[in-house]
Amino acid sequence: MEEKLELIKDEMSEKIINVAEKIVTMSGTTVTVRKILKELGITNRVFYNRFHNIDEVLKIVYTNTIERVRQSLEKDYDGKSDFFEYITDVVVEILIASYDIKKKFNQYIFEADSLSQDNYAWYMDRIKLLFTEASKNGLIKDVDPEVMGYAIWCFCRGFNADAVNRMSKEDAIKNFRYSFGILLEGIKIKNC
Repeated sequence: MEEKLELIKDEMSEKIINVAEKIVTMSGTTVTVRKILKELGITNRVFYNRFHNIDEVLKIVYTNTIERVRQSLEKDYDGKSDFFEYITDVVVEILIASYDIKKKFNQYIFEADSLSQDNYAWYMDRIKLLFTEASKNGLIKDVDPEVMGYAIWCFCRGFNADAVNRMSKEDAIKNFRYSFGILLEGIKIKNC
């Protein structure tokens, strides 16, 4: 049986994480062990005594970045302003911050993404077709099929990406049916 090597957590670990973050945020290029080694003037051994692989470092960098975004958005509802405006503002701020982070980590986040451009196009065509048919049959309000198709794509993809790690398949299906039903209620013509 192979003995499990305990990794070192020290000041050098933090330097490695900081350099990885610098590479991502400053240059937007792919972070590799080689780039970190070159930047810090360290050996493979120094790196691998602290981390199993580059993904482990990138997960820490991403988690730290998300935490900073969360902290910047921690403002309580004052009870006086319009609640729905408040919620909308918070969601928009999160969307903007998330977009910026994802753009910086684009290579890392989507590198192994099984949802290819072809897959996206296939689903978008079908979603738009469904909206066009529903509109033709007087089932939904007049909506832009392209915009609504993209919104539904994002809702479904985001829900799936999170739910797979957070809940059982049964709970995910139940929660998805519930929330997606509410989304669809908003575009239904009331007498349908």
